[in-house]
Amino acid sequence: MNWPLNEEFETPGGVIRWGSAGSGDPLVLVHGTPCSSFLWRDIALALARTRKVFFFDHLGFGQSEQREGQDLSLAAHSANFAQLLDHWGLSRPSVVAHDIGGAVALRTLLLEQRSYRDLTLFDAVSGGAWERGLFQLFLEHEEVFRRLPGYAHEALVAAHLRHATHIGFRPGILDAFLAPWRGAQGQAAFYRQYSQIRQADTAAYERLLNGISIPVRIVWGREDRILPPQYAEWLHEHVPHAELHWIEGAGHLLQEDAPGRLLACLTADFASA
Repeated sequence: MNWPLNEEFETPGGVIRWGSAGSGDPLVLVHGTPCSSFLWRDIALALARTRKVFFFDHLGFGQSEQREGQDLSLAAHSANFAQLLDHWGLSRPSVVAHDIGGAVALRTLLLEQRSYRDLTLFDAVSGGAWERGLFQLFLEHEEVFRRLPGYAHEALVAAHLRHATHIGFRPGILDAFLAPWRGAQGQAAFYRQYSQIRQADTAAYERLLNGISIPVRIVWGREDRILPPQYAEWLHEHVPHAELHWIEGAGHLLQEDAPGRLLACLTADFASA
């Protein structure tokens, strides 16, 4: 699939690749794991009709650099995101974040002290007890997973991605998500990033969530099996002024399961704006 990221930003851990489209008020899209900015391919171009949209691949993901020794913790991703915002000259962009992108956006707002115009979080890691399931096994047994035969690793990643969608992928899409994780380098990169994503990095800002003063929108797929609906309710309890919207018949990857309904949420005015 053609999704070029033509710009580069150098960090101590390697090169982050990014792109932008459109013109107008700035809006930044932050992806999660194990995806990349390719997940935004349709949403970004639709939003770019009226906004200046920025998108990027986290270090170690997608088209950004993968190598041993990288710091791929949520804290490091947040520091990189803060530097990207500075590089782009954005002082108060709108931010839309998914999966671990939610934790990255929240850390950047609350601990890196960057300012947003507003924040949309959907099916996002935010806080509470989210070290669970297959993710917990990745944390506990990284070296075992690194030694899997290539075919077994690819089958596991494919099954994990399929578990994230309620209606399934269109032809060719799953293959595009798998591409960065194939081969010896991709397999090492996959477990490297999962082994560094820790709940402690969200616990660090939980006490600050109820002090968020900007407009916040929470959007959640009712059929999310990665982060089930109770995680949306937890986040809504901790950011009490936030709007909460449910998307029926959709799973964790709203970009794939319900792009039209997601786009409608992203282009609607905030009730508290």
